[in-house]
Amino acid sequence: MVKHKENRLPKIFKAKDIRKNNLIEFALVVVVILVLNVIGSFLFTRFDLTSEKRYTLAPATKNLLKSVNDYVYFRVYLEGDFPAGFKKLRRETKEMLDEFRAYNKYIEYEFINPMAGSNKQDVDETIKVLVERGLQPTDLQVRTAEGMQQKVIFPGAMVMYRDKELPLDLLESQINTPAEMVLNNSIQNLEFKLAEVIRKLSQLQKPAIAFTEGNGELNEGDVHDVTQTLLQNYRVDRIIIGGRISALTRRSEPDNEGNVRILPNYQTIIIAKPTIPFDEKDKFIIDQYIMYGGKVLWLVDPVLASMDSLQMRESTIGIDMDTKLDDQLFKYGVRLNKNLVLDLNSASIPLRTGQVAGQAQIEYFRWHYFPLLSQASNHPIVRNINAIKADFTSSIDTVLVDYVRKTPLLKTSDYSRTVGTPALITLAMLREKPDERMYNKKGQATAYLLEGTFPSLFSNRMPPEITGSKDIGFLETSKPTAMIVVADGDIIRNQFHIPQGYPLPLGFDQFTRQTYGNKDFILNAISYLADESSLVSIRSRELKIRMLDMPKVNSSRLHWQVINILVPVVIVLIFGIVLAILRKKRYAR
Repeated sequence: MVKHKENRLPKIFKAKDIRKNNLIEFALVVVVILVLNVIGSFLFTRFDLTSEKRYTLAPATKNLLKSVNDYVYFRVYLEGDFPAGFKKLRRETKEMLDEFRAYNKYIEYEFINPMAGSNKQDVDETIKVLVERGLQPTDLQVRTAEGMQQKVIFPGAMVMYRDKELPLDLLESQINTPAEMVLNNSIQNLEFKLAEVIRKLSQLQKPAIAFTEGNGELNEGDVHDVTQTLLQNYRVDRIIIGGRISALTRRSEPDNEGNVRILPNYQTIIIAKPTIPFDEKDKFIIDQYIMYGGKVLWLVDPVLASMDSLQMRESTIGIDMDTKLDDQLFKYGVRLNKNLVLDLNSASIPLRTGQVAGQAQIEYFRWHYFPLLSQASNHPIVRNINAIKADFTSSIDTVLVDYVRKTPLLKTSDYSRTVGTPALITLAMLREKPDERMYNKKGQATAYLLEGTFPSLFSNRMPPEITGSKDIGFLETSKPTAMIVVADGDIIRNQFHIPQGYPLPLGFDQFTRQTYGNKDFILNAISYLADESSLVSIRSRELKIRMLDMPKVNSSRLHWQVINILVPVVIVLIFGIVLAILRKKRYAR
């Protein structure tokens, strides 16, 4: 018996040691979890394991969220029975809002189904209210048990902050773009759109921008739509330089040491299609505005040509437009060519082709002088932007200038050609089939972004009319700044409704009923130049579409079904058998 007890004692002690070790391990795990939670309460960290870092917010977005100190409420109208693509847009929107909320507790949201009314009258009233508040509906063809059904959805949100409210469209509309690409581009721009609407609602002081006048520029009606949109984010003025040194810059109050600085009056000025030559004094004032860090959006026509001339006769002549700005732009790094670019990929114009039963017969023809411009680089200003309708545009060449970086923004298609001035412009070309062999010039650049430190046009040649002025503070080299040059002044001009005459949204063509990307381009360009928060840089985010190879899926359907159904079951069975064998061996001792 004694021998039997001696054999049992070590087993008892061993069991106690195991229990003790288990308790110690459990206590250590609890301690580690508590320590990690304490550290986490003081140190905010998030890990993004996606290859594109799609859930990593840009520094500009984080800085914006830090500045928001009151509730921003999103009512997102992406709830309901949608196709898979819109369900993905809904999910990505929710995840992005959750990411925003992780950095700021004041971000709140809810998803609403606007079609969930108890009767058709309630639904119609909801649709009417949403349209009046600025949300645009989208028509979908949805497959149901009864067949194809038309469905109206609102892929957008109403965003509220304090006493302000703004509509937000989440779906990018792009002409001739597959639905999958449209949805993917919409998802790519989610962070930018959500951050941009928060900035619009929460900014306390609006930056100042200005349209110049006095040199035949577009009037207020011509730029009415874009001006009204810009007023949501900026203070928009219209100024006549008129030889006044203080028109674009001002002298600051003396500091403690008595020093006085010269500061730009505006974040950006817009020179939209001047038709009267600039005098040397005004050019000098613009030049010194740039030298002190001012930014300019140049929208300049190198060639004078207009459809108005074709209203009464079948042909007209395109001639050089002498605005006296060529030497100034050349000094900054670009040359506007005295030509017109024709493109097979162009917008259509309506022409009367006859009359039947007293009704005019209208047909639409491709007008090669109205090229549809596309992005010439992946710069955030033009990334994923819709086609832009140009109107008698010219090509741009770059000039070597030290310390100035030049980025192409817009270009024509690979089926382009150029004609020099004087250029015969005739409607007779619409009756002829174009010779595609002549359209052999690829991608003619029509817009450039210039960034860096620019040399002054007036180095060593001060205009005599301003020599001796005490307010000049002349600089020969600029502070770091930027400008955008577009060889088409009409790119910012909105159409007017025929016959009622009210201004239409910029980019909307009332004849073809298509909306081009002109407005987005102008807003992005001004935002990039005038917005110090650099939110527009977020548009450089790229998310890859990982689509299935459907022919391959269909041909190997059974193979993958077997793998997905049987392999997990086999793995579980093997794991269970191995675990049972190990347990049996362990306790058999």
